Amino acid sequence: MGECQQHGCGGGSQDANQKSDENVREALSRIRNKFLVMSGKGGVGKTSVSVNLAMALAKKGYKVGIMDVDVHGPDVPRMLGLSGVKAGSAGEKLEPMHYSDNLSAISIEGILPDSDTAVIWRGPLKHAAITQFISEVNWGNLDYLIIDSPPGTGDEPMSVAQTVQDARAIIVTTPQEVALSDVRKSINFCKKLDMEIFGVVENMSGYSCPHCGGTIDPFGSGGGEKTAGQFGLRFLGRIPFDPNLVKAEDTGAPFQENYQDAPVTKAFQDIAEILASV
Repeated sequence: MGECQQHGCGGGSQDANQKSDENVREALSRIRNKFLVMSGKGGVGKTSVSVNLAMALAKKGYKVGIMDVDVHGPDVPRMLGLSGVKAGSAGEKLEPMHYSDNLSAISIEGILPDSDTAVIWRGPLKHAAITQFISEVNWGNLDYLIIDSPPGTGDEPMSVAQTVQDARAIIVTTPQEVALSDVRKSINFCKKLDMEIFGVVENMSGYSCPHCGGTIDPFGSGGGEKTAGQFGLRFLGRIPFDPNLVKAEDTGAPFQENYQDAPVTKAFQDIAEILASV
């Protein structure tokens, strides 16, 4: 190794890494607020929260990007109705997929041959992809970057914490105790990596019966708020369960446009208002 260093071998790789770091810093300097949306377990609606928070912020007039770093299960394009749209080149950078003038997204699905392609990557490749999603995408100037990560505390959220060092975490949970136990792991993950936790969202919290108007709690209620209080964290709000939201996301239809008076829409607007006030 000493002989290689003496003759300058590997210098090109070092220069390339330095250039990549510079590109990441330059890209991040043009983004005012970065939020990592994470969850301790799957099935709590984390991506739904990411997409709908981004849409609520965009409807307020902010420039918003969604970075889908779930390389094994990228659902953001489908929820936004962007399936099949490929990221094209813009000079030396990739052009994100555009949902509207204020909302754009990047996902591994956008640059795969088709949506059924299996991504079999280890940690270093995931880290490289996340870095490229920041530095090699033509985000422009953004007010908010919402980063949707896979559930758990694995490679992807760790890479985001290392690369986007001023990112703040939004932790999504459902009210039942099994989900709350995993949320506590996410909280400890953030503390170990010195990532600021912006707050906790309780998803699928209650269901308003369309027939009687009464509220049903199929998953319980209040557990997310209780956990936030135990750890001294900001509780951002409850998102009620609505089967129409599930249908809208499966078809890529804009729920918040079609159900403007729904409790779910109001809940996301309220949380977006909290994000916009800090």
